[in-house]
Amino acid sequence: MPQQSDERLLLAEADQRALNYLDSLPQRPVFPSHQAIAGLKTLDLPFSEQGIAANQVLALLDDIASPATVSSNSSRYFGFVIGATLPAAAAAERIVLAWDQCASSFDNSPAVDAIERIAGRWVLEALGLASNSAVGFGTSATACTLACLSAARRSLLARKGWDFDGDGLIGAPEIRVVVSASVHITVKKALRVLGFGMNRLVVAPVDEHGRIDPLQLPALDDMTILCLQAGEVNTGEFDPFCSLIPSAKAAGAWVHVDGAFGLWARASSAAELVDGVELADSWTTDGHKWLNTPYDGAMAICRDADALAAAMNSDAAYATASKDAQKNLTLEFSRRARGVPIWAALASLGREGLRQMIDNHIRQASHLAERLRTAGYQVLNRVVLNQVLVRADTDQQTTAIRLAAQASGQVWFGPTIWQERPAFRLSISSWRTTDADIELLADLLIALKQQTSS
Repeated sequence: MPQQSDERLLLAEADQRALNYLDSLPQRPVFPSHQAIAGLKTLDLPFSEQGIAANQVLALLDDIASPATVSSNSSRYFGFVIGATLPAAAAAERIVLAWDQCASSFDNSPAVDAIERIAGRWVLEALGLASNSAVGFGTSATACTLACLSAARRSLLARKGWDFDGDGLIGAPEIRVVVSASVHITVKKALRVLGFGMNRLVVAPVDEHGRIDPLQLPALDDMTILCLQAGEVNTGEFDPFCSLIPSAKAAGAWVHVDGAFGLWARASSAAELVDGVELADSWTTDGHKWLNTPYDGAMAICRDADALAAAMNSDAAYATASKDAQKNLTLEFSRRARGVPIWAALASLGREGLRQMIDNHIRQASHLAERLRTAGYQVLNRVVLNQVLVRADTDQQTTAIRLAAQASGQVWFGPTIWQERPAFRLSISSWRTTDADIELLADLLIALKQQTSS
């Protein structure tokens, strides 16, 4: 048996170590050093016979692993659309750990069942989506996309009289899937897992901003799933929903919107960018992006609540629940209470706080883009949202600047390819990011451009 430590002392020490970590964020390199990464081998201990004392386990994690973490919870991380966890959401996560609930249904946790129902209602209100939609709190946008597309396929087949649950796919009428040429990889992954072959996807051409061109939209019918984007991963642009969705609905197609981060623009002063998205049949979005909640908290939203509930149902003789219990809306049967931090984030921000946070990031992105343009960088997108897509004078210089910025430890962002050439993408989405952080990033990039130009 493992050696026992006093539970209260151990948890208090963990809390103190966590607070020390947060306090260190302003001084911590955004990406860990080679030395810190090499030190991780210390954790590769032999699997012991007697176990290690719990306080020693905690010390190993903090002393060895903490230095090798990426400071994505800091104010100077611009690598992906990752928001630092809001204090209320972080505190809620700690309470959830203490509760240790199997949050599958009312019977397992009346408290979580009530909180997640409220959180789902608030999400729909914040995003301006149909109030009777189902909201499943899943692990990721990938998992939630899989749930929504499962509901879409099952519903389209049912319209043709096909019993998907009983007969599966062998001999079933074929369903076409139309995706954007700039479709996100997580949507493609979900489609592949569901058995939609990549070679059979119908690809819709996009314009210079990465948006589907309505004039080149492939033919749709009542056996088509059309996948659209709210927030193209590089440019932050939106497919023209007001043109595309009515055409799709007139043809009888199911429209799914990948809104992992861009859907939150609905809660901002730039909500007009997302006009028409509310007409879709299903949507996915993440909490850890613009809502700034912990990871493992995404949302599958389906206008036809019964369709999602039927596709994801996991009732058993020993574990029945209401059709809208979370175990019947998501992939997971046993699940953590991942909707509670989402409730806490929305409760602490309110409608106005949420709007201000997103508006601030959009403003900061616009300012950063202007500074970089003035310094001679190519800003490749219109910067309508929180994404700034950048290229230097040559591909070699673009790569050299990115590597130098990463090596500085002051900031971190990653590479991308845009129109078949290297670029880098600066994502602004953390509540911790101040205007001073944006100026630091701009100053660093401008200095690196000057250094690599000589």
